[in-house]
Amino acid sequence: MTSEPIPDFTSAEQELVTRLLLHRYGKPVPLQLADSELQLDAASGELTLCPTLYWSEREAQFVVCKVANSRYRCQFFYSETEQYGTGRAGFDDLENCVTTLLQVQADHERQSPLLSSPMTAARMAGSEYSGPVVI
Repeated sequence: MTSEPIPDFTSAEQELVTRLLLHRYGKPVPLQLADSELQLDAASGELTLCPTLYWSEREAQFVVCKVANSRYRCQFFYSETEQYGTGRAGFDDLENCVTTLLQVQADHERQSPLLSSPMTAARMAGSEYSGPVVI
């Protein structure tokens, strides 16, 4: 069964992500266009080629995959064995997807045992992001 290809990220979508990253990190962060093979239907086991935005910042790698028109999945990772999601299966709003991904990664970074390292603390001192309030 052949399905319609998923449309690439538009220039407006790429510009939105670029703005969000500039706001988060206070500097331009290069985006790379890529493709990811994802299993979108657990029942079929079939892999679907999905347009992907990739960037790397502060020792973490990030991917946002477009799984349909206005549908996104995301994760960040440090290595093959250290991968994290947002706790949500998907998003229908790209801004919410990227913002949530950045918040979850910032929270993870703050809670990491590496934070006790003087180098990591010094690196984070320049960050203005304080993350969401957890109650």
